[in-house]
Amino acid sequence: MSIKESNEITVKIKGNIEDLYKVLEERNYEIVDKFYMDDSYYIPENLEIDKMTTREILAKAVIVRNIKNEMYDRCDKKITFKIKEIDDKGSILKQEALNCEVVNTDDAKKLLRAIGFREIMNIKENDVVYEKDKIPLAIKDIINGDNLIEIETEDRDGFRTIEELKETVNGLDIPIETDNYFVKKAEIELSKVLNNN
Repeated sequence: MSIKESNEITVKIKGNIEDLYKVLEERNYEIVDKFYMDDSYYIPENLEIDKMTTREILAKAVIVRNIKNEMYDRCDKKITFKIKEIDDKGSILKQEALNCEVVNTDDAKKLLRAIGFREIMNIKENDVVYEKDKIPLAIKDIINGDNLIEIETEDRDGFRTIEELKETVNGLDIPIETDNYFVKKAEIELSKVLNNN
């Protein structure tokens, strides 16, 4: 099992994602990773979700992840549990991800169902990670959802603060929405699921 601690910001992209790719390539950003991610979110069966916020529900969620990496021709399968410290304004102050590699995601899902979990939603996305000056920009094309840019930093990257990450993304001079630096795709998608039920 691995534990990853990081700082990250995520913003919505304005306009066409293909145009953003062109702008980044014109500015000499290089593609360093490409992958498809299929996340299935499981929560305990006994949760009274009608009495909970999306954030409270997701704090109990376990994610079964299937990541198909296009550039490195590999497939990573894992169970992930995220721990986020979020303030009243929605800013992520601290986050950790506990990851456990699995051989078969279908078996992982069966195990979760056997111990009293149920799938509440599934999020699929295509990611292209560009990098320049050791700053990775993950462009996230959420299927049937938003287009996002995520900048994440870990200890090995020099561990930039949230404020430094905001300055970095603002300095890119690209069409992004700057009213929210902590777009939470899982909360957005879960809200859609709950509103349709």
